[in-house]
Amino acid sequence: MFDTLDAPATPVSERRFYLPLEHHPENGTLLGFWLYLMSDCLVFACLFAMYGVLGRSYAGGPTGAELFDLPLVAVNTSLLLLSSITYGFAMLEMQRNRLRGTLAWLAITGALGAGFIGIELHEFAHLIQEGAGPQHSAFLSSFFTLVGTHGLHVTLGLVWLVTLVVQLSQRGLVEANRRRLMCLSMFWHFLDVVWIGVFTFVYLMGVLP
Repeated sequence: MFDTLDAPATPVSERRFYLPLEHHPENGTLLGFWLYLMSDCLVFACLFAMYGVLGRSYAGGPTGAELFDLPLVAVNTSLLLLSSITYGFAMLEMQRNRLRGTLAWLAITGALGAGFIGIELHEFAHLIQEGAGPQHSAFLSSFFTLVGTHGLHVTLGLVWLVTLVVQLSQRGLVEANRRRLMCLSMFWHFLDVVWIGVFTFVYLMGVLP
């Protein structure tokens, strides 16, 4: 009788393993991205809490009522909210397998997002020129940190959007690109929700006496 203990062992480098099923779980990428968004929620929650504590510490300097240009901020808010709608149109075009329509709506979304960042940079430059930079008071430090962090997220979202447009142009609406569009959609709408909180908590409440 053949003794298996005497059989020569196969070297590890020569062994082959076969998986009958795909080991990567379906929707694993979306689940991981949801976890990332939850961690980002904690980041913004901390920044809102910081502003809630320091938002009235003016150090004898200008207040929000003296600095904020609400009509300009309202225009900026409209641009970002409108970009969320245009991204929704891009997702509808994706579901209809219309590559050209998807790319067109993504381009419009990117233009609106770039306009938002442009106005925000103009606001920051104006405040610094007026001597109301982040080092002037705790109020301004918390303001620049909160609003600037959101603006940085939007900027990264624009870089992601441009990269995705290039990938769509090269490979079309393949499954991987559809998944990336879904992840960017969640990220973009998340930034809209955060900005509504910024607009209400920082700007609207900031002009109150």
